[in-house]
Amino acid sequence: MAECTTLDSLLEMGFGRNRAEKAVAHTGNQGIEIAMDWLMEHENDPDIDEPYVPPAGNVLGVVTDQQSAAEPALESTEATGDAMEAMIEDGHGGKRPMTEEERNQQVKRLEELMRVKQEERRERERKDEVEREKQRRKQGQELLQIKQKLQEDEMKKLADDRRREKMEDRLAKQRVRDKIARDREERAMKFGGGSSEAAVTSPPPEATSPPPSDNQGPPPAKKDYDECRIQVRLIDGSALTATFKAQEPLAAVRVYVQMNGGSDQDFTLLSPYPRRVYTELDMEKPLRELGLVPSAVLVVMKK
Repeated sequence: MAECTTLDSLLEMGFGRNRAEKAVAHTGNQGIEIAMDWLMEHENDPDIDEPYVPPAGNVLGVVTDQQSAAEPALESTEATGDAMEAMIEDGHGGKRPMTEEERNQQVKRLEELMRVKQEERRERERKDEVEREKQRRKQGQELLQIKQKLQEDEMKKLADDRRREKMEDRLAKQRVRDKIARDREERAMKFGGGSSEAAVTSPPPEATSPPPSDNQGPPPAKKDYDECRIQVRLIDGSALTATFKAQEPLAAVRVYVQMNGGSDQDFTLLSPYPRRVYTELDMEKPLRELGLVPSAVLVVMKK
C-alpha cells in the first residue's frame, strides 16, 4: 500500500505513469525522495517513457494470472487499502483520513524537494562545465606554448645558419686578402724592394722577335708567362693597374678593386673585346684559364 502512495504522489506531481512506475520499482519502494532522486538521475534515458515491464511475478499495478483468479476477493481489500493510504496520525496516536488541504501541502512539499534537488543537480552540472572549460583552456595554453617553442627553435636555427654563412664569407674574403698581401710582398722582394704600384705600372719588357727568314731554324716556342698585367676601368672613368700571378683566381682582381676602387657598390667584371661578363663561377678560375695572360683590360659594371 505504501507503494501505491508513492506512485500516486509522483503522478500528482506531474510525472508520467511509466516514469513513476519505473522509479518506484527500481528504488524498491523506499520512499518518495529516493524515487525522485532516481527520476532526476535517469530523466535523459532514451527509454524513460517506455512502459515499465517488471520481472515475472512482480508486476506493478497489474495482477498475475493467479491473482486474476482471486480478483473479486481482492477488490474489497484494495478498496480498504486505498482508504488507509490517505490516513495520517492524529494527536492521540490514531489515524485519520488526509484532508484535501493536507494532500495539497504534501504535494507542495514534495515539489519543493524536487525543485531543490534539481537546483543541486544544475549546480553540479555547472561546476562540471566550469571544470571542463578550465581543462580545455589549460590544454589550449599548453598547445600554444609548444607552438611558440617550435617557432623560436626554428628562428634560432635560421639565425645560426645566417651567422655561419656570413662567417664563412668573411673567412673566404680574408683568405683572398692574405694571398694578395703575400703576392705583393713577393713582388716587392723580386723587384728590389720597390713599391707594388711601381711594379704593376711598369709593363714587363716584351721580347722583339726577328723577322721570319727562310734561312733560320724553326720559330721560337711561345713564352709561358707566369704573371699578367691587368688594367681595370672603374665606373667613374678612372683606372687601376696591377700585376697578378697567372694562377691567381679572378676573385683576387675583384678584391683588389674593392679595396682600392673607393666604392662599396656591388659590381661584376667584364672584358670589352671580345665582350664577356664574368660570373661567380668564373671568379674561382685562374687568370691563365680565362685568357687574361699576359695582359688584359677589364671593365667594372654595376650589377
